Amino acid sequence: MWIFDYQVLVDSFLSGLRQFLLFYSYTALFYVILVTLLYYFIFGFSIRHIFSIKRGIQYNRMNKLSSSSHLPPVSLLVPAYNEELTIIENVRSLLALNYAEYEVIVVNDGSQDHTLKRMIDEFKLELIHPVASSSIKTGKIRGVYHNPEYPNLYLVDKENGGKADSLNAGINLSHYRLISTIDADSLLEKDALTRIARVYMENPEETIAVGGNVRIVNSCTVEDGIVKDVQFPRKLLPALQNVEYTKAFLGGRIGWSAVNGLIIISGAFGVFQKDKVIAVGGYRGGYPGEDMNIVIKLHRYCLENKIPYRVAFCPDAVCWTQAPDSYRILSSQRKRWGRGNLKNMIEEGIHMVLRPKYKIFGMLTLPYNIVFETLNPYFRLSGLLAILGYWMLNMTDWSTVVIFSLVNLFSCFSLSLGALFIEETAFGRYPKLSDLNKMLLYSFLMFVGYRQIGVWWRLNGHVQFLRNNNSWGTMVRTNFNK
Repeated sequence: MWIFDYQVLVDSFLSGLRQFLLFYSYTALFYVILVTLLYYFIFGFSIRHIFSIKRGIQYNRMNKLSSSSHLPPVSLLVPAYNEELTIIENVRSLLALNYAEYEVIVVNDGSQDHTLKRMIDEFKLELIHPVASSSIKTGKIRGVYHNPEYPNLYLVDKENGGKADSLNAGINLSHYRLISTIDADSLLEKDALTRIARVYMENPEETIAVGGNVRIVNSCTVEDGIVKDVQFPRKLLPALQNVEYTKAFLGGRIGWSAVNGLIIISGAFGVFQKDKVIAVGGYRGGYPGEDMNIVIKLHRYCLENKIPYRVAFCPDAVCWTQAPDSYRILSSQRKRWGRGNLKNMIEEGIHMVLRPKYKIFGMLTLPYNIVFETLNPYFRLSGLLAILGYWMLNMTDWSTVVIFSLVNLFSCFSLSLGALFIEETAFGRYPKLSDLNKMLLYSFLMFVGYRQIGVWWRLNGHVQFLRNNNSWGTMVRTNFNK
């Protein structure tokens, strides 16, 4: 009798498990179809706007506009922590911009290396006593340096307080109504600021933020802060990140910008209305993902106060940045991104989800981000366990799994190809046929291990969040030409 009852219990459990797995299969199929359709929906907007983008990429017009007095003055903020290897090239690239009126404010965030000394020695900077605003509370400022020979360059030395605190310190010292954030390991093209200002000038009252396009500088030749020879990265990890960035920025952000649903402006290069940033309290300190955080707060502020606004993206305003070329550094970066995304969704985004007053941002952007970005690792992990369950219970065969995987791979790969189409049609930054072949190859290789490792990194980031780990993580800089 006991054996009979045990068998009945086992059969009942297996029957329930089969029913659950069957239900899961329909849910997973719905999830995959929905995310694919949304990907293509956003990508469709990106393709639609390609031709207007091409019309805007006219260098003779850009050169004429660069010297125009109608361009709005901009304060460029460069937070720097242990950036001695890249800071001089970075600043030289900024001082060489084709732009009528702007200032460069480098904020040394208590660096432990020779960042401060290199800046002072290179530009012969001396201690001054400027009148700075106290609009946003920041850590202690130890000194401000300037040299009249470089009238638009300032160096702020402050106690270590993190990237957000450095940006807030730069905002307090800035003199113009537009601010731009630039990473210290990045280089702007000479007309990048002009191009991003052109987008702002299309509707200066409503455009509260504009993001620039970030490209990988690894393996390129840099002279005096200018990218002279564009090369596709030679190392594996930067090459994979190159095609990843191309898909994200050209295949995604153009489309999200078109529907005013952009959730992030890269900290490497973006322009903001200073008064709006101050109105939302500036950048939030101790917050991995401060670039997403500030954009979410700007959306909410404008929507709650019924202020007409636009958060835009300018794909032809190019910032070149160093991509991590080692597993350790890349994993640290992606774990931080995972922490930042989860923290932003829990503390900022969840209150706006599916509430009509937050319009596209609340009804589409945030649900999309939560379901298909934040929770994506859990769907992938549960999907892997479900496949194992189907196999053990003889609910499927490997041919069905292979076919489904190939269809999913093809749909994702076609989006990568679409981003490459935008790249070649509108920009053509990699004219060599060999580089194009490499981009095609790495677009495929992304799905063979790299994305799966990315899921693991994101899960680890979520664990770090639960442990209240808000550290920046490991980042090691190298010279641009290495």
